[in-house]
Amino acid sequence: MTTASSSPPFQFPDLMASDSEPDDSYSPSQNPTPTGPNPAQLLHLSFNQDHGCFSAGTDLGFRIYNCDPFREIFRRDFGPRGAVGLVQMLFRCNILTIVGGGPDPLYSPNKVMIWDDHQSRCIGELSFRSEVKGVRLRRDRIVVVLVQKIFVYNFADLKLLHQIETIANPKGLCEVSHLGTQAVLVCPGLQKGQIRVEHYGSKRTKFIMAHDSRLACFALSQDGRLLATASSKGTLIRVFNTLDGSLLQEVRRGADRAEIHSLAFSSNSQWLAVSSDKGTVHVFNLKVDSGSLGNERSRSPSTSPPNPSAISSLSFMKGVLPRYFSSEWSVAKFHLQEGLEYIVAFGHQKNTVVALGMDGSFYRCEFDPVNGGEMTQLECYNILKPEETF
Repeated sequence: MTTASSSPPFQFPDLMASDSEPDDSYSPSQNPTPTGPNPAQLLHLSFNQDHGCFSAGTDLGFRIYNCDPFREIFRRDFGPRGAVGLVQMLFRCNILTIVGGGPDPLYSPNKVMIWDDHQSRCIGELSFRSEVKGVRLRRDRIVVVLVQKIFVYNFADLKLLHQIETIANPKGLCEVSHLGTQAVLVCPGLQKGQIRVEHYGSKRTKFIMAHDSRLACFALSQDGRLLATASSKGTLIRVFNTLDGSLLQEVRRGADRAEIHSLAFSSNSQWLAVSSDKGTVHVFNLKVDSGSLGNERSRSPSTSPPNPSAISSLSFMKGVLPRYFSSEWSVAKFHLQEGLEYIVAFGHQKNTVVALGMDGSFYRCEFDPVNGGEMTQLECYNILKPEETF
């Protein structure tokens, strides 16, 4: 059961004409609030829809940053009882969603608060009987994730449009496309390792048995045509066609188990970035043109071999040696601190990757798309203390 209250319709006056290009013209309603002598503690990090900005929830409030160039755009510090456990941006407009978290939450963790930064106040809320595990935004939809249920609302008036039951989902796994007029939503199904795909334009539901073990992470391409998934084993990443559920490509992160923290497609779906608790960011070359996926592609077999140039030279012994030796490996990698949680996204500059760590670290690095190998670090900052570097 949910309850909603708001002052609709919502207006997005600061939405940029082109959301694919960085823009620094956002003008918050007041100057950044200075932090006291004790630095804030990070509770949450997330990129906005075009990966040009990111938001941070802290035990004092929330902060918004620009990726390139890196800088803090503004912050809202609410004091010692102002912890924000989840904060999601809607591209670069003045509307955000926040959920209380930490030991002293600003709002109940059972509520999604819709924050208008022009007015410096909440203009709507969604209340639930259990803790909110995740929120995803489109211009026309708010998606709220509970531990075993997902609610889809119309953004303008908070009308409930759809309810989905899932297997236990403590991580709040869910993704929604943000390009085009018709939404594609992916979430866990009712079985271990199963993905549910909702195509709202065609009103079709597709189920994909992605893995034998439980789902650890997944990502959607911007147009919703490609889905990348990882299981709790963390060794293989699989890329599927969301239209027909076919497996398009399988790549290997490594041989030993790892917890996958983040997956991200590049804007053109040519590259896939992966981060894990091993402290390494991998970049894989994808052999699929998402723009060509359609009815003809969906009828073609999903077992066509990937480009041989990206496969181990021992692949000719595929029938003799273990599958490990014929695996498709990453083109480039970047080493970070092992054991920390990082989320990744592709930068707006060509062949760049941004990594955000829960220790407050911000890294921007560049990979060589031809020769691969170790990425080159371009920038490194402490987002909680921008004057310091790691």
